[in-house]
Amino acid sequence: MDTMSVTVATARSETSVAGARESARDFLEGLVHPIASEAADTVILVVSELVTNALRHGGGACTLDLTAHPDSIEVAVHDRSPRVPRIRTPDLNGGTGGFGWPMVNRLAHTTSVTRRPSGGKTVSAIVAR
Repeated sequence: MDTMSVTVATARSETSVAGARESARDFLEGLVHPIASEAADTVILVVSELVTNALRHGGGACTLDLTAHPDSIEVAVHDRSPRVPRIRTPDLNGGTGGFGWPMVNRLAHTTSVTRRPSGGKTVSAIVAR
């Protein structure tokens, strides 16, 4: 099993999210058993959405953990906020979002939110290889 962990903090969130995507790409490219490019694109999109949400709503810093399983890639993002993601009506005009969490739930085989004993939560998504 291959694993990777990256700490992401908000200096400028666009830069932080881009760094998380790049780390995920490096992780996927380094796997002994590579995954298809379409599956890799899905993992990168899920990483982007979960890290963006964590930085925006979870306290300004998060940790990204990636784990390669035989049939899937697990994306786990830990942040300091106890608030769980929720489905909300997407904002088509104001730019306040609402698209990411529903998209992650459609792309992932499963998603889960676990409260951490030390505070905060972990949002995980399992994506098929």
